[in-house]
Amino acid sequence: MTNDDVRTVSPALANYTRNAIVGDLWKRPGLSSRDRSIVTVSALIARAQTIGMTHYFNLALENGVTPTELSEIMTHLAFYSGWPNAFFAVEIMKDIFAERGVGEGQLPQEPVTLLPLDQASEARRAEAVQANFGDVSQGVVDFTEQLLFTDLWLRPGLAPRDRSLVTVCALVASGQVAQITYHLNRAMDNGLTRAQASETLTHLAFYTGWPCVFSAMPVVKDVFASRDK
Repeated sequence: MTNDDVRTVSPALANYTRNAIVGDLWKRPGLSSRDRSIVTVSALIARAQTIGMTHYFNLALENGVTPTELSEIMTHLAFYSGWPNAFFAVEIMKDIFAERGVGEGQLPQEPVTLLPLDQASEARRAEAVQANFGDVSQGVVDFTEQLLFTDLWLRPGLAPRDRSLVTVCALVASGQVAQITYHLNRAMDNGLTRAQASETLTHLAFYTGWPCVFSAMPVVKDVFASRDK
């Protein structure tokens, strides 16, 4: 869909798209173009908004996100946004990869050699989850340990900082504010700066809507305050 297409229905929306998003938001210095692509792609997948995927998946590749990284983002978000949302993205991405000549040799091959695990940190996390939720759903607790934190999070195709950024974006996009505290702290521990986290919210306001971002901002504010102490 072109901006001229939008103008035939809503000239105001076309103007906002051209001036606020293309002319301003994507040029702001708080995030690199690559990071903005990661944020946008994550939001689209989390919300299953397929209409924008072709444009923004291609833009991500042009902005330096590699095929491997896009592949890993989709894999990661299968866990954090659900398998159907990931499959929506795969359906569109497979055609883009075919058009660009991206073959299996440019994608992560199984099995991969996982990154080192911080045993002490994982033991503390697993113990807390077991104590809090073992009586609620032991299956969820087991898969959280076996698949998420000792497997998915250690896959090398996406840097820990970027994997955390993808997760935070998905949480904001889907309104899952209760999970933001843990994952934003993890993101900042993995190298996401406060300024980048702040600008991520600005970017997401346009791609997920102001209500999702304002629902997340009190939690983000508390995270920032706790890290200042």
